[in-house]
Amino acid sequence: MQVHKFKINDLFIVLDINSGAVHIVDSLVYDILDIFNGVNEAEVVAALTDKYEAAALTEALTELKELMADGQLFAPELTVPLTFRDKPLVKSLCLHVAHDCNLRCGYCFAGTGDFGHSRGLMSKEVGERAVDFIIENSGQRRHCELDFFGGEPLLNMNTVRHVVSYVRKREAETDKVFKLTLTTNALLLTDDIIQYLNDNTISLVLSLDGRPEVHDRMRPRVDGSGSYDKVIKRCKQVAASRGDQNYYLRGTYTAYNLDFAADVLSMADQGFGQLSVEPVVAKDVDYALTEEHLPELFRQYELLAAEYLKRKLAGKGFDFFHFNLDLGQGPCVAKRLSGCGAGHEYFAVTPEGDLYPCHQFVGRDEYKLGNIYEGVKNTDLPVKFRQAHVLNKPICRECWARFYCSGGCHANADLFHHDLHQPYEIGCELQKKRLECAIMIQAKLAITSQS
Repeated sequence: MQVHKFKINDLFIVLDINSGAVHIVDSLVYDILDIFNGVNEAEVVAALTDKYEAAALTEALTELKELMADGQLFAPELTVPLTFRDKPLVKSLCLHVAHDCNLRCGYCFAGTGDFGHSRGLMSKEVGERAVDFIIENSGQRRHCELDFFGGEPLLNMNTVRHVVSYVRKREAETDKVFKLTLTTNALLLTDDIIQYLNDNTISLVLSLDGRPEVHDRMRPRVDGSGSYDKVIKRCKQVAASRGDQNYYLRGTYTAYNLDFAADVLSMADQGFGQLSVEPVVAKDVDYALTEEHLPELFRQYELLAAEYLKRKLAGKGFDFFHFNLDLGQGPCVAKRLSGCGAGHEYFAVTPEGDLYPCHQFVGRDEYKLGNIYEGVKNTDLPVKFRQAHVLNKPICRECWARFYCSGGCHANADLFHHDLHQPYEIGCELQKKRLECAIMIQAKLAITSQS
C-alpha cells in the first residue's frame, strides 16, 4: 500500500504513505487513484471515460505524474533501520506514589487503586531511590521525566513534595533536567497545593469525563456520591491559575456515552483549552467498546473534527490531543516506528520500588522487571519490548498509519491477545479515524493560512 485516500468533512484527501505528503483533490483524481498505479494511464482512461471527459483525465494524470516526479506520490518504500543501544537508556519513570484512591471509578484498570494487590503509599526513601535510579541509568541523556501517579497521588503529597525537592537537588548535582507531571482526579486539590504545583512547574493531567451525568456515572466517590461538582471547580481553578497552559483535562468515554463528542465540547464550553478524551479499554463488561460501536464512534470523531475546525478558524479554538499532528516535521520516523519505550526506556515504579514496563502493566506479575535497588533482573523482557515495534508486527507492516501510531499500546495487546505483536483491533480502528480527522484539520488549516 502506497497511498491512503479518504473522504471527510466534504473533502477528498489522499495521503502518500511513504513521503507523508497530503493532497486535497477533486472527485476525478480521487476516482483515478482507485486504478492508477503510476504507469497504467491507458487503463485509467479506458475505465473512466464513461464518467469523465478524456481531456480531463489526461490533464489529471499529467499532474499526478508531476507529483510522482517530485516524490510526493507513490514515493518508494522507506528503509528505516531500527538500531538500539546494547543497554537501554532510561528516560522516564512513572512513580506510583499511592496505591490507593478516593474514587471508585467503574472502568479503573488499577483495581480502584491497589492494582490487584495491597493498598499502600510510597515512602520518601523509595522516591529518592527512584530518582537516583533514573539518573544512574539515563547515561548522557540530559532530559528525564517523572510522573507522579496512582491511585491518587495527592493522597501522598508529603512524598511528592519530598521527591520534588530531591529532584531539584540532584538536578544541580548532575546537570540533569527533569520534566515533572502529576496525574490527579482533582478532588484533593487545595489552594496551597495548586500554588505549590504551579511554583514547581509541574504539569498536570486532570481527570474529567465531560458532562456531569457522564462523569458521575463512572467516577463516583467511595460512598457512591458524585464527584463532578468539586472536580470541575478545582479544574477551573487550576486552568485559570496557569493561564490555561501546562495541563490536560483528560476524560474517558465508554459504551455508556458513545456521543462522546458532546463531552469534549462540554469541557471546551466550560472554558478549558487543553483536552484529551480516550476510549475505555475493557472486555467482558457492559461499558466496554465493541466492533458494533465503531460506526457511531467514527461519526462522533468526524463531528468533533468539524466543530474543532470551525472553532479554530473562528479564533475560539481549543487543543484536542488526538488532533495534534505536524504534517511537516514531527518526530523522526524511526522514533515513531519504535514506540513509547515501555519496558526499556520507560518504567513504572510501585510503592515498594518494583519495576514494571509501564503503569498499565503494574500488577501483572509476569511482567515484573526487577526493582530500583537491584535494577532490571528479568533482562529478557526489555529485549522483548524493544523488538515489539511496528516493523515486527505483521498487521502493522501493512497498515497505512504505520508511520504515525507506533504500533498501538503494548498493554492493550497483552490484555486482549497475550501477545505484544498483535495489536488491539478496536484501538487500531479508532486511532486510524483520529488520524484521518487530524490530517483533514491540518490540511484545511494550511490551505486557509495560504489563502
